[in-house]
Amino acid sequence: MKYLKLVLLFLSITVYSQSGKVVKIKDGDTVVLLDSDNNQITLRLAEVDCPESKQAFGKRAKEFTSNEVGNKVVSYKIISTDRYGRYIAKIFYDNKYLSEEIIKNGYGWHYKKYSKSKKLSDLEINAKKNKLGLWADKAPVEPYMFRKMKELNMSGNNY
Repeated sequence: MKYLKLVLLFLSITVYSQSGKVVKIKDGDTVVLLDSDNNQITLRLAEVDCPESKQAFGKRAKEFTSNEVGNKVVSYKIISTDRYGRYIAKIFYDNKYLSEEIIKNGYGWHYKKYSKSKKLSDLEINAKKNKLGLWADKAPVEPYMFRKMKELNMSGNNY
């Protein structure tokens, strides 16, 4: 039975892992790549939430992602879709996991709502402790709160 589980795990990784070239960085946690059929595909990174573009550290998060995977061939595994129809994926390159690198360097929050990874949680704690990236800010605002405040301001509800 254990052997069968290992075979199934290997097949699931092999079958569902794909590769493509990153051709655009939309923001810190969203990239566009060309797949093996030369189709553009938008991938939202799994397990991480980076600051929005107009938010403090948003541009730095985008630059970090660009420096890590821009114009590189990466492998990715789609794990689901989000409410905007984007694919949620884990991206791997140079023997690294992109979401892990972002969190480790302080350019995104471990997205605990969708990930229970102890390793990512520990990396976030370490980045906070060492004031890396966005953790250098005295009061960093999580992206979902930034979006919620923006929605309230746009609707005229200034509390």
